[in-house]
Amino acid sequence: MRHYWIVLGLVISLSGCTGQNEKSGGASELTDKNLLFIVVDDLTKTLGCYDHPVVKTPNIDHLAEMGIQFNHAYCNFAVCNPSRSSFLTGMTPETTTIQDNRVALQSVIGDWVSLPALFKQNGFYTMSLGKIFHGRDPKHNDMKGWDELYGYRATETGKKGEGRNLTDGVLKWCHWLAAEGDDEDQADGQIAKKAVEFIKSDHEQPFFLAVGFHKPHDPFIAPKKYFDMYPLEECNPPILPDGWEPPYGFTLPGETREFNKFTDQERREFLRSYYACSSFMDAQVGKLLDALKESGQLDNTLIVFFGDHGYHLGEHNWWNKVTIFEKGTTAPFIVAGQSAGEKGVESDAMFEFIDIYPTLAELFDLKNTPEYLEGKSFANVIQNPSESFRTEVRAITRRGEMTGSTVKNSKWRYSEWDEGREGRELYDQLRDPIEYNNLAEDPEYAEVVKEMKVLLHNDPRFSNSNK
Repeated sequence: MRHYWIVLGLVISLSGCTGQNEKSGGASELTDKNLLFIVVDDLTKTLGCYDHPVVKTPNIDHLAEMGIQFNHAYCNFAVCNPSRSSFLTGMTPETTTIQDNRVALQSVIGDWVSLPALFKQNGFYTMSLGKIFHGRDPKHNDMKGWDELYGYRATETGKKGEGRNLTDGVLKWCHWLAAEGDDEDQADGQIAKKAVEFIKSDHEQPFFLAVGFHKPHDPFIAPKKYFDMYPLEECNPPILPDGWEPPYGFTLPGETREFNKFTDQERREFLRSYYACSSFMDAQVGKLLDALKESGQLDNTLIVFFGDHGYHLGEHNWWNKVTIFEKGTTAPFIVAGQSAGEKGVESDAMFEFIDIYPTLAELFDLKNTPEYLEGKSFANVIQNPSESFRTEVRAITRRGEMTGSTVKNSKWRYSEWDEGREGRELYDQLRDPIEYNNLAEDPEYAEVVKEMKVLLHNDPRFSNSNK
């Protein structure tokens, strides 16, 4: 196994932090002392607990039974760097100005306090494993936020196996590999091993353990045993409406032309590889849950599990992210721990990922939480899952110099391209949940368009969306 590591900062004594992390009721009361923060790259709702008919994810399903499964969690930008930079700073992509995978966090962060940095300032021992911020380069990270930071790569054995590129090499990322070796020949297996070691070690401080699993992000590589779980005939691609075309040429990015060449075989192979990577990741989550249980820390650790944004698996004939459709912007989100007011329940409360930071700050009663955060705490929903929260959510995307902006409420999704000058889209999400029938130019829905337009433009973020 190969790994590189950076150890940052000094250990802060427990006596300096217990006062601000204890909750009323005495030391015997079970509380969420620690935080296990699991972020999964490119994970859509391909999970058993979200009623997926094929994918096997018993460990994540068990996690949902331990807490609250949120059905309406929405990222603010369906690309890795913009999304992560946003929810880890508590500010929108419009404010961070990070709207692609190239702009580095360090070029804009200034004196902002990131989520892990705030936990560290409050006496938590902070460890980053895998992908939390975007990539390994320190310029994409907040090095002030971590006591320890680790990244991993596959072994030489883990790079071997049966596989192929589904686009004959045109899209380098569109590749799957049923790899030789076991879990620990892959980066995620090594991440899980290190996380287990940390969980089972002695802790003088409460901890914020951030675990960033890479899979199911492309390239779709997992040990062969996970591919064997999914015969091709069980991997059924979605069926598009007859004659469907995207409303505009820019609704979906340029890779559409390669996806249009997919045969049924290639669609099924794509699904099988994504499913295999999801089950591989699920197995690693199971190791973390087992470690918490075996070490007696399952009852004092808040577990937050989510995908960094949504992902399309053939809907709209799109096999990627970077959209402002429902499939692009929604992701699984599960919370388990003493803070969860009920166990094994689902919440229909709607929230944005910028709300994660202030929510965790409130649940852990963190001091000196920045006043500039743009999200809102939904801690009350975690304690009372039947409560509602936001009445609408928003997200943006980019097509070159053009911004696409969307607002969604319980019934409608309304999107504009270049503030409507280049096009607009309206979808009835109750009758058309996958959003195939654009109603924006139908006179029957003119009043709905007008109302949703006001809703979109009245948000203060909108005026900054083209910066």
